[in-house]
Order: sequence, then structure tokens, then C-alpha cells
Amino acid sequence: MTSASDLAALAALLADETRAAMCLALLDGRAWTAGELAAHARVAPSTATEHLHRLVAGGLLVERRQGRHRYVQLADPSVAELLEDLASRITSRPAAPSGLRAATASAALRRGRTCYDHLAGQLGVAVTDAMTSRGLLEQSGGFALTPAGLAWLTGTLGLAPESLRPGKRPLARGCLDWTERRQHLAGLAGARVCATFLSRGWMERIGSGRAVRLTPHGKAQVRDLLGLDSPDVH
Repeated sequence: MTSASDLAALAALLADETRAAMCLALLDGRAWTAGELAAHARVAPSTATEHLHRLVAGGLLVERRQGRHRYVQLADPSVAELLEDLASRITSRPAAPSGLRAATASAALRRGRTCYDHLAGQLGVAVTDAMTSRGLLEQSGGFALTPAGLAWLTGTLGLAPESLRPGKRPLARGCLDWTERRQHLAGLAGARVCATFLSRGWMERIGSGRAVRLTPHGKAQVRDLLGLDSPDVH
């Protein structure tokens, strides 16, 4: 049974700005080296290593070795959900003055980003709304993929039925978007949609972070498949 000290220990892992910055960076779903995370958080490599040891020991991150290199990533989708849920509870406040590069990066994240392995931001919410309006998702009594939605994924998108069999992870769940304050599609179905968009060249990453955008080909595809043709997906 979870104790107060256990909960406090978990909260303490994220109560440091450097560790929080590392966890937010890892929300892109990819594995990063300690050196990359040190540069991102603007700390010395030795400091980054110390923080990463704590995050791994606390169960938020896992370590993977490949040759001489050590990579870390979020332990599983539930950690990403925890981070996104916490971020959504932060009260919006006027942004502090920043340079053009920071403002541009922030705007890109709002337009579209990955939340671990599924779509978020305006793009994620727009795709979710389009799937709901077409009867592929049901949001009125929870958050579930409809029979038509399952047929759309396996037929129209051509996903293998076995790739959509829920196990520890639900087939579909709502994830409260921290910038849009609305639900976007998460779970196994959300991960498969995001992976399909990336693998088919419908969507591309912007730089090395979490921001993504539709390609010209992708805009045409989502227009044909979901009727999406709004500023939210540009």
C-alpha cells in the first residue's frame, strides 16, 4: 500500500528543475544520452549523471546500453501520462519575456507535438475531434474506440489487428492536453496513429525536440481520410 513517504519521494523526483527539464525532454518518446540531456538542461555532464541515477532509481526512467553509449528514456507510457497530467494542472500565466527562438519553439509545440508516442497540441486535438465527429471515437461515456473506428484503423490505415490488442495498456484513452486543455487520443490506438503518420511521411519532426508538423502530403491525406482542413493542422 502506498504510504505518504512513498508519495513524497516520488514528488521529490520532479521537484528539481533540472530533473523536470530532463523528463519533459524525454516526452518525445525517444532515448537520449546523458550528454544530450546535460546540454538540454544546461548542466555539467557529472551533474546530469547524478540526476539521472535518481530518476532511474525512482522508476521514472530506464537505462539502455548500446555499445559504449548509455541511453535513458521514460520507463513506460504511464510515466508520460503522469507528466502530461501534472503539466495540465499548472495554472496558465503570462509567458516571461523570451527571445524569438524560444517563442518560435513554444508556438511549434502548441501547434503539434508528440506526447511520448501519441499526438498532442492543436494537431492532436484536431485529429481526435475529427475521429469523434466521424463516429470513430466515442467520448460521451468515457473514451473508447468504436467498431467503426477499429475497422478504420485496420482497413483504411491498414494496421495489423494484432497490433491493436490491448494488454496492460488500454486501446484508447483520453489524455488532457496541457496547452489546449482538451482531450486528445492516447493509448494503443493513439500510438499507432502517430507512428503511422511518421512512418508514411505524413508528419515530420521539427528539429530535435517534440514539435511535429504535417507535410504537404500529410495535409492531403488527413483531408481525405478525416476531412481535416483547418488552421489547426497547418
